[in-house]
Amino acid sequence: QVQLVESGGGLVQPGGSLRLSCAASGSFFRINAMGWYRQAPGKQRELVAASTSGGSTNYADSVKGRFTISRDNAKNTVYLQMNSLKPEDTAVYYCNAEALQGTALGWRTREYWGQGTQVTVSS
Repeated sequence: QVQLVESGGGLVQPGGSLRLSCAASGSFFRINAMGWYRQAPGKQRELVAASTSGGSTNYADSVKGRFTISRDNAKNTVYLQMNSLKPEDTAVYYCNAEALQGTALGWRTREYWGQGTQVTVSS
């Protein structure tokens, strides 16, 4: 099993900044891709930003230029720096990670989710 522990959410005024963190722990050989998704009330969960273990990144168009994803592979931790926050960024933000695990039958990859952290942008 793999546990993803998120932190850093909260209430911020429009134009403000927040930094989310997500640390992976548990039984795995390596964490491959890590990313952040968000889900606003009444909407589907959507990708915000993702990063491969090699450092490639991709972003949702709505956050390009405002959000930055980064990783510390030694700590199995991913960060999301969110600047110039807008009310439409309000959502529960979920960490996602793909873990490479060894089993009796060989290698497998499995996807895991964090519990979510609330980000509210409001004046």
